[in-house]
Amino acid sequence: MDSILIKDTTREQREQIVAESIGNINGSCDGCMSGLVDMYQDYIDGKKEIRDINMEFRAHYESGVEGPEKADCGYKY
Repeated sequence: MDSILIKDTTREQREQIVAESIGNINGSCDGCMSGLVDMYQDYIDGKKEIRDINMEFRAHYESGVEGPEKADCGYKY
């Protein structure tokens, strides 16, 4: 596959792209990975490109406005 753009992919291909990018969502320690699947649902449905979703996420995260809450996975730095 050369492109991950909506116009160049089928729904099934987009589901596979998201699944492969995120990895094993069941292996997460606090369930936060399943939220990523929800975040990319508009891409899977053909409504928004991945780039746009990622840009929106970063904008909310950096500004703190309506952004995600950090989950504590127990990982210590």
